[in-house]
Amino acid sequence: MAEELYFIKTNPNIAKINLYNKLSREEESIMKFLQDDARVSLEIIKNKVKDSVEELSKEELSSIFNWFSDIYPSGSEENKTQLFVHGIDVFYEIPEASNVKSFQELLSDYENFSKQHLDFKLNSQNFNQFLIYGLFFTDIALKEKGSCTILSHYLKTDNPSLYTFAEEQFREKGSEQDNDSELQHYFGDLYDLTKFYKGPIIKLDH
Repeated sequence: MAEELYFIKTNPNIAKINLYNKLSREEESIMKFLQDDARVSLEIIKNKVKDSVEELSKEELSSIFNWFSDIYPSGSEENKTQLFVHGIDVFYEIPEASNVKSFQELLSDYENFSKQHLDFKLNSQNFNQFLIYGLFFTDIALKEKGSCTILSHYLKTDNPSLYTFAEEQFREKGSEQDNDSELQHYFGDLYDLTKFYKGPIIKLDH
């Protein structure tokens, strides 16, 4: 089970220069983190980065993450800064396996409702709708536990079907978890950080 979930925005123009140059300068260093034929894999990654870093597969991006974590302390500000400098902006993360599991379960429910699979690379508009659903679901769960929440109220008018679905899901499944408050905090933060963003959002578990 994933211990952390990272949310990433990319800057292809920066990656095309900085990440490509780093890959070219430090080939021996990164090849330790590549699967199968490392030389061929590296050339594929370099070509994708030169075209657009957004074309990297989940496995390729994970290899770059592991490489940076080996060079710079994993999860540190220095690690995030270096990734950012090279066109990979880790703008949010959800720590702890239990929280990641709960988040992924709500995502799975939403996928069934929306009839769309939200892969590791997410359309920002689709992701935004999922976050609104997550806010509604956790809001309902917290009300049931006697907590007063107002975060999602202003979103109900524009998203009636999502709110109805959240109510139905809560009636059907309930919430046995103790982390509804933490989850709502994550959904709220992510909503604020992405509501005006138009590019793809990458969701990477680690």
